[in-house]
Amino acid sequence: METKNILGIDVGASGIKGAIVDLEKGGLATERVKLATPKPSTPAAVADVIVELVKTIGYEGNLIGCGFPSIVRHGVAFSAANIDEAWIGTDIEKLLSDATGKEVIAMNDADAAGLAEMRYGNGIGEKGVVILITIGSGLGSALFCNGQLVPNTEFGHLYLHGWVAEHYVSNTARKKYDMTWEGFGKRFNEYLMHLDRLFSPDLVILGGGISNEFPQFGKYIDSKMNVTTAAMFNHAGIIGAGLYAYEAKFGQVLATPSDGL
Repeated sequence: METKNILGIDVGASGIKGAIVDLEKGGLATERVKLATPKPSTPAAVADVIVELVKTIGYEGNLIGCGFPSIVRHGVAFSAANIDEAWIGTDIEKLLSDATGKEVIAMNDADAAGLAEMRYGNGIGEKGVVILITIGSGLGSALFCNGQLVPNTEFGHLYLHGWVAEHYVSNTARKKYDMTWEGFGKRFNEYLMHLDRLFSPDLVILGGGISNEFPQFGKYIDSKMNVTTAAMFNHAGIIGAGLYAYEAKFGQVLATPSDGL
């Protein structure tokens, strides 16, 4: 019987977070550890931090799931919006597997967060179109149709008022332009209305660190939109990365309340 405690890692622009994930419960089996993302965040530098993270957590298993801020196809990075451009064309899985001495399976970081929410969080049992948006240094996205992931959507790079959306309304933009919560909420509502026109989602789930502040800005979002926050907040990316690695490795979809969609 394969262990269902897998190390999940979430690579972000400012921090690299990890914990051992209990896939039976859909939660963390250990405390989350966060180390600073190196500057510059080159492949070699990030690999060194991940090796340190694995040692700090004391993980003795042989499988690691990694959520990565990039379009990820067959383990290779095809973009680098919030990480060093040297990652483009890099085989994430091979680099990190060689560095850690363990098998690493990678996916887009927002897709990882979305997968966790659909299996264990506020997406359980949701049919139709569900979009998860992570609000951080940029805007990450995950798209699901009847419970099935459509990977690498990158809705943070849609254009809005002539801007790349994440330059207009991410947490980085909020700080850069010194927005009030009202100002941020109104801008974010414009972004959600744009998504609504394009995709007609049945549910939008907001994740990332700033989702904790939803009571501050959520009052400015159109009440006709079905919007909620991620149940696991900042843990979703870690949990989803571990879940994806397990299922990709063993070819087994874990039983969850959302089965049967």
